[in-house]
Amino acid sequence: MKFRKSARRDTPEVNLIAFIDVLLVVLIFLMVSTTFSKFSALKLSLPTASMHPEQTRPKNISIAIDASGSVTLESRRLGVIDPKSLAEVLRQVVGSDKDSVIEIHADAMTTHQSVIHVMEAARLAGLQRLTFATRELAR
Repeated sequence: MKFRKSARRDTPEVNLIAFIDVLLVVLIFLMVSTTFSKFSALKLSLPTASMHPEQTRPKNISIAIDASGSVTLESRRLGVIDPKSLAEVLRQVVGSDKDSVIEIHADAMTTHQSVIHVMEAARLAGLQRLTFATRELAR
């Protein structure tokens, strides 16, 4: 015996048409309200090229210092040398070109004093431009 009447259950229904209509209205609103910038509106100042001869680059003088403090100048091993003697050698290599750049390649284990000796020698030789060579760390 069934005393209860079976309630008829309606399956829920999702109305996609109304959802699509709302999305289209939002899309049209965004399209109308958005301003588009044009590339022609940008004010660019482009560089110009000239036909002048290329400027000469300063001479690079490579000085390597190993862990023991030995100095190598342009592939010529000088050994452990004091700043005054190294300044004389630098004057001979540079000549009258005082715009030369000293590029120091120091070993990671070299003493700080050895690097200072090379910097002092460059100062005594009248050279004011120094750079230090490094290498990128491996990741």
